[in-house]
Order: sequence, then C-alpha cells, then structure tokens
Amino acid sequence: MSLPRPVRTLLGAGLCVGLGTSLLVGCSPKTITGDDEESLPVRLTTNVKQGADALDVSTLVSVTAFHGKVTVSNLTAADGTKVAGEGADGTWKATQRLEPGTSYRLGVKAVGEDGKSKRLVRTFRTADLTLAQQTYPSVAPLKGETVGVGMPVIVTFDVAVKDRALYEKNMRVRVAGKDVAGSWSWLSDREAHYRPKTFWPARSTIKVDLDLNSLPAGDGIYGQQDQHLTFRTGAKMISIVNIKKHTLTLYQDAKKVRTIPVSTGDATHQTREGTKVIMEKFSSVDMDAATTGVDSTDPGYYNIKDVRWAMRLTNSGEFIHAAPWSVASQGNANVSHGCTGMSTANASWLYSRSQRGDIVKFVGSTRPLEDRNGWTDWNTSWKRWVAGSALQSDPAIS
Repeated sequence: MSLPRPVRTLLGAGLCVGLGTSLLVGCSPKTITGDDEESLPVRLTTNVKQGADALDVSTLVSVTAFHGKVTVSNLTAADGTKVAGEGADGTWKATQRLEPGTSYRLGVKAVGEDGKSKRLVRTFRTADLTLAQQTYPSVAPLKGETVGVGMPVIVTFDVAVKDRALYEKNMRVRVAGKDVAGSWSWLSDREAHYRPKTFWPARSTIKVDLDLNSLPAGDGIYGQQDQHLTFRTGAKMISIVNIKKHTLTLYQDAKKVRTIPVSTGDATHQTREGTKVIMEKFSSVDMDAATTGVDSTDPGYYNIKDVRWAMRLTNSGEFIHAAPWSVASQGNANVSHGCTGMSTANASWLYSRSQRGDIVKFVGSTRPLEDRNGWTDWNTSWKRWVAGSALQSDPAIS
C-alpha cells in the first residue's frame, strides 16, 4: 500500500503537516501555492508631523515605505531650495539638516506590492534660532589657497562647541590620492587644528569637509553653516635659523638653496627656539612695540614705519623682515628685539619664495617657544597631539 503525498497547510503563523486524511486536531488548513500570496498595499511613515511649527533643525527627515518602495521624494523649502537625500530598500532619508525658521514641504510617492501608488504630503516649519544660538566655523587656509607644508587646518568657532566629539565626527580632511595619517586637536571649545603626523606632502591637493550646518553643538547651540574647501601645498620650503651662527639657511625639497646672514634677538630679547610657521606676509608694515605690550616710556620701546618684506612667526610679534639699519651686525651679532633681520635684498628674495604655512625652525637659543604663541602645532609630540582629539584616535586620511 502506498502512502498519500504530504499536504502543506497553514495554521496561524505555523505549518501543520498530516498524512492521508488524518490531520492535527484544531487545524483549519489553507493550501498555499506560489501564485496565491496576497499582494499588500504600500504604507508610508515619516518622522515629521503634519503642521509641526518648531521642528528641531538637526532633524534628518526620513520616509519609510512598508510593502512597497519610494519612487519620488521631494523636500523643499519655501524659497524653492531642495534638501538633498538618498533612498534604498524602501526608504528615503535627507542627507542635509534643516535651516532655522524655515517652512518646508515634503512630497512622497510610493508604489506598493499590489502595484498601486500612494502619496504622502507633510508641511512643517523649523524652530527659530538667534545668532547667539548658532556657531559659525571660520576656516584657514582659504579656499583655493596654496600654502606651505606646515600649514595646519584651523577651524575657529564664534560660539563655543561643547559636543566636540560629534563635531569632530563631521569634520573630515583628505589628501587627494594619498593615505596620510593626521588628527584634529582641540585647543579650546572654540578652536580646533588638524595636522598630519609629519608635514603635508608637497604639491598635493587637500580637501576639507565640515558638515556642521544645524548640527547640535551642545547647550542649545547649532552649527550655522557647512564648509567645503580645497587647498594645495607648494614646494617643501624649510628655513633653519641658527641663532648662534647668525644665519638663515633655506631648503627647498630638502636641497639647500641659500644661506643668508641675519641678526636675531639680543641677550635681553632672545628670539625663541622652536619650529614656527609663517602666519602672515606683509610687503610693508609699521612695527609698534606697544602692540606687544611695551609701553612707550620703556627704554626698549620702538615704532618703526614701513618695515619691508615682513613675515609673522608668532603672536607675540616675532617676524622675519628687512632690517637695513642692522646690516653691519647681520652674520656676526644679535641686536634685535626678537625679530630676524636681514638686508632688504635678501628679505625681498626670501619673501618672494615664501608662503603662508612654510616652516622656519630656530635653533641655538635658551628661550623656548611658548605653546600657542603662534601656530606651534609642530612643537607638540604626535602622542600629545592625538590626545587633544575629542575622539582620541590616530585616523588615516583616505
């Protein structure tokens, strides 16, 4: 005697299997075939309520389609500005946060498993924010600028950032076509610097992406704007100033170019030892000792007009510049108030080959460079630098 074939049956969420005419007691089976599965209509949900009038600007608007897929999604501000987004697997999510005090319209179309379409429309408005509730990120270098290999990326906020970790996760720096280890380090809750482990590669393109607009900074503060910029590095220009030998030697791409006789700070105003970065360049500048805290009645006070080919190295007022008044001492004595002076011809020559971000390393002084007296990033060990990251990591730029 041959047994009848098993019959697949459905009971609630489970399957009942029987032989012949004997079935499990209580089963009311429904035979399933591959063509009999029910097609369901699409159901749409979103994370914003119709008519909301004070939505948090940090909201990333999203839509989910159950039993179907989103075919059209538009999130548009009242002025017509479209909010970017992306979709996959039946969802759509904005990739940009919202602007304060702005009205928006969300329009979505989706198609269900049953082949029928459905629309969803939401209108809402975001919360108002004052300028005191927003923090603006200023960035150096400037967009399109060519800088030296020692130039840090400097982000300065006009309102304090308390959630540094969240902000740092949204601040990216990459070297085009190269993997270069680098890290952010926070000098305060208003200033963060990024530098590579060693100097930037020469003649490279570096991209900075700060996705901070409407990002919560803590204490009810939000980012005011994204920043996206690209800058380049030039040749690797490093000057070594030997204070004891009264010389400045310029190296370009590790090759010695010229040694220049100089005069640095005298015994009372020693030039600081350490690795400095050219911060500013002036073809002509007036130098008033009062700007460095020296009173006009002080015997060391000076006020010199039209100082040529000046390049700032510290906040406290150390410059490289033309000093025609000390040519007789250049190369054999240190007679300045801390600046590095040279002939007008040599200063013009060096100025024309230098750019913001070039390295000037001073050796032979007993006076150390104070932390943060200028862009002193390269005087910090890599371990200590990474410890200043809110994420405390050693990331690689890719």
